[in-house]
Amino acid sequence: MEQDFLPINGTDYVEFYVGNAKQSTLYYQHCFGYELIAYAGPETGVKGKASYVLKQDKIRLVLTSSLDPNSEISEHVKKHGDGVKVLALWVDDATRSYNETTVRGAESAIPPQTLKDEFGEVVVASIKTYGETIHTFVERKNYKGPFLPGYKAVKSSLKVEPIGLKYIDHCVGNVELGQMNKWVKFYEDVMGFKLLITFDDKDISTEYSALMSKVVSNGNGYIKFPINEPAKGKKKSQIEEYLDFYHSAGVQHIAIATDDIVYTVSQLRKRGVEFLYVPDSYYEDVLDRVGKINEDLQELKEQNILIDRDEEGYLLQIFTKPVQDRPTLFFEIIERNGAKSFGKGNFKALFESIEREQELRGNL
Repeated sequence: MEQDFLPINGTDYVEFYVGNAKQSTLYYQHCFGYELIAYAGPETGVKGKASYVLKQDKIRLVLTSSLDPNSEISEHVKKHGDGVKVLALWVDDATRSYNETTVRGAESAIPPQTLKDEFGEVVVASIKTYGETIHTFVERKNYKGPFLPGYKAVKSSLKVEPIGLKYIDHCVGNVELGQMNKWVKFYEDVMGFKLLITFDDKDISTEYSALMSKVVSNGNGYIKFPINEPAKGKKKSQIEEYLDFYHSAGVQHIAIATDDIVYTVSQLRKRGVEFLYVPDSYYEDVLDRVGKINEDLQELKEQNILIDRDEEGYLLQIFTKPVQDRPTLFFEIIERNGAKSFGKGNFKALFESIEREQELRGNL
């Protein structure tokens, strides 16, 4: 067995650059049941920006806004709208992770630095990936604070009810036409990931549009990054629509695991989160395709949850509509019952649903 030169313990956090972090924080608390645990800003000695840290089980989201119209954060929001800037990876040795990846061709974003406060120290270092997205390696074995040095523990007066979100299952990137293989090779060569699955335009197409996708995964399988690119179709694909509005490659969606998708989705709906819609006809023959499942089909139909099966088991999944005004980032809620795959059997129904939304926006 070859030695993994980049051992990763899991996702450390995902940081979004947003137009109004204070208000976005309330949205994620109220709608998704995240708890506010830490804050950094002028009140904590951080100049020029405000960041709110949200947590549910193993998931940490950071929402950051700039207080300066000319900052890199403001430029990012102006160009992309609200979007993901950092996919942070939890490692035992951030300096080594940085050195191993840069020596293999990664472009440096931020060299290793040690952040300290009264709770200890954290080593962080960042490399560039597709678009303006970066990976930050986070080494926190000598730290006991709420999040990172510079952040203070805070509690919200909002009574938050978690909805069963457990951990980040995978994060999907959209890249420009012809760039998918380049970025797959980047993850293989620079980060030691393995190619897990390939979907071509025969797998992922409708009458109008198509896309290609490859999934890369790290050694222990904790980190999975599908990479999408548009494929030729009669009309504009959802990937092209994303690239048109995001103005570069970027994170398309974050898939979050739950152990009870019916409960999680019913709570999200109750709190105002909107989902893509698949017609009732989807459910007429779905069990012929996927076989026996433990859930009540009627309940899944009421919540509009999709079902798929692979050799290892089955999965249940559903996709939100974009969570900002630009048709860019959205979330997937996924419950795995043994299945290791990504819902290939649902792609057609799903993309037809996305196309209906694209048509409403005038972007098909």
